[in-house]
Amino acid sequence: MTNPLLEKNLLPPFSAIRAEHVEPAIRTLIERHKAELDGLLAQPGPRSWDSLVAPIEAMDDELAQAWSPVGHLNGVLNSEALRSAYNACLPLLSEYHTWVGQNAALYAAYRELAESPGFADLSQPQQQSVRYALRDFELAGVALPEAGKKRFGEIQQRLSELSSRFSDNVLDATNAWSKHVTAEQLQGLPASALDSAAQAARQRDLDGCLLTLDFPSVYPVLTYCDDRELRREVYLANVTRASEIGPHGGEFDNSTLMTEILDLRQELARLLGFAHYAECSLATKMADSPERVIAFLTELAERSRPQAQAEWRDLCAFAENEHGLAQLRPWDVAYYSEKLRQRTFSIAQEELRPYLPVDRVLSGLFEVVQRLYGVTVSELSEFDSYHPDVRLFEISQDGKTLARFYLDLYARSHKRGGAWMDDCRVRRLTPEGLQLPAAYLVCNFTAPVGDQPSLLTENELVTLFHEFGHGLHHMLTAQHVAAVSGINGVAWDAVELPSQFLENWCYQPEALAFISGHVDSGEPLPQTLLDKMLAARNFQSGMQMMRQLEFALFDFQLHQQWGKPGVTVQGLLDDVRARVAVVPAVPENRFQHAFSHIFAGGYAAGYYSYKWAEVLSADAFARFEEEGIFNPHTGSDFRRHILEAGGSQDAMALFVAFRGREPEVEPLLRHSGIAA
Repeated sequence: MTNPLLEKNLLPPFSAIRAEHVEPAIRTLIERHKAELDGLLAQPGPRSWDSLVAPIEAMDDELAQAWSPVGHLNGVLNSEALRSAYNACLPLLSEYHTWVGQNAALYAAYRELAESPGFADLSQPQQQSVRYALRDFELAGVALPEAGKKRFGEIQQRLSELSSRFSDNVLDATNAWSKHVTAEQLQGLPASALDSAAQAARQRDLDGCLLTLDFPSVYPVLTYCDDRELRREVYLANVTRASEIGPHGGEFDNSTLMTEILDLRQELARLLGFAHYAECSLATKMADSPERVIAFLTELAERSRPQAQAEWRDLCAFAENEHGLAQLRPWDVAYYSEKLRQRTFSIAQEELRPYLPVDRVLSGLFEVVQRLYGVTVSELSEFDSYHPDVRLFEISQDGKTLARFYLDLYARSHKRGGAWMDDCRVRRLTPEGLQLPAAYLVCNFTAPVGDQPSLLTENELVTLFHEFGHGLHHMLTAQHVAAVSGINGVAWDAVELPSQFLENWCYQPEALAFISGHVDSGEPLPQTLLDKMLAARNFQSGMQMMRQLEFALFDFQLHQQWGKPGVTVQGLLDDVRARVAVVPAVPENRFQHAFSHIFAGGYAAGYYSYKWAEVLSADAFARFEEEGIFNPHTGSDFRRHILEAGGSQDAMALFVAFRGREPEVEPLLRHSGIAA
């Protein structure tokens, strides 16, 4: 059969890809690449970039182009057949990557290149990619004895299977729960949320309304629903997903998976000579020691906690004094917070929605990047798609195409929750010319209802800018070497810098003038509403800061302390909460069972990266505050030193090149409204 995954295409041929294509394509490529690598290593003569690295980069890219649409579809259009094919390939890919990473002859060839006289003639990005390759060989166990190499490979293979199962369990647990209700039970919900719930019911041939555990369904219930018992039911269903308790307790339970994942990570770290997995994780990050990370998080917690505690006391007093509620429970927090926010700032989240129709926001986002970086974004109508919601755009400058990206904005069943950017094509120089980058940008916003366009919340606006910031890092790269192109080779705790940085424009009056526009009249956000939105920007920012620090400390200490006597996942989370949480958790809370970032994503012992990079992004934006938020010279500097440079240089060196000094924590505390 002809296999679309084995054909060379500018962009993925989504409509032609079937589940039965996946495993044969991956097997074919792995076998071919193993033979090609053996052939490369058998060639005599001194090692050079062209004889060694360039052909390996081409092989890696060929495999990535076959696997990228498969991984993407598994996340956005999950089916039993595709999931089965995807999971069947995980051990094959893991075994292949381990085989490459532990290939002593290949390692020796790279070392020979690094130590050769010709190495000095390579470009900075080429040299950096060789250094990264040598580091990655060592982190793949190339120096281990045979028994150690074998065990390393077994662990990697098992970890890839367990991570995928963790993710599947979260998705299945999310899809398994729904509640059929009447509109009367949803008193307090805004019209947009009621319309979505009614549409969800109609799609299943039901009357009334349907609630699900997709975020656009959960959020309005917890924030607006007057029925406290219904809020409690939705909250508990959400926080017990994929655990041993709750509505589907034990059915999609991630408990044993978490334990096995943590056991294997510690074993892996010790095989490589690290004290624990947290230390191993820092080998590819900016932070130089576990102590540095803990000190960083602890300092932020100490400086933020007094404000967070004051915010919590205010909320409790408001609920009791004005609403007669003596004890705030977790399912009350968002509900009374929204009421307090409305009373304090005379603004409801829902008031902003009509001013944030999705197409107006997109055109405003594209205008921001045009002013900052001189690039134009335009939509393409003819392309091979996998779902009617998906759109394709092109980024260009002076009539020259720089990159393309898919936009998949709305929540639906069989689509993984959350928001993310992933690469579809990486920018690299090939024998045929320059391969342009392409990205997937995925969100889970409330879908349009009927003829009404999707109207975004403030949170969704910020999420869209965040993911597009990641996308620009990938798409505006100027690198020709895949290993340092876009986000490749960027220290993991610096990778959130461009995404968090772009969020700042969501709160600039000059930018909001064209980002916002009323869905009916097109009028931009009125000054009164804008003033209230900006005043409310840092509402409960101390509580939000402490929540993120709770997650970061839990993740890092879990990977630092796992295996010590008496340490359990729940016990360690309880201990961290006792130290930093200001909102008391209920005993049923099983947040960790759906913490995909660390158990099924790339953030293991790295969730602190969000806060680390937030310090970088706040300080970087402070330069725009000093020089003008649309200053083209400042924008050009950011593009050159951060976006275009990718992983070609050390992240701190690039930051210093842009800012003129190392980062300071004060701008983050100032932007968060936390008294420094």
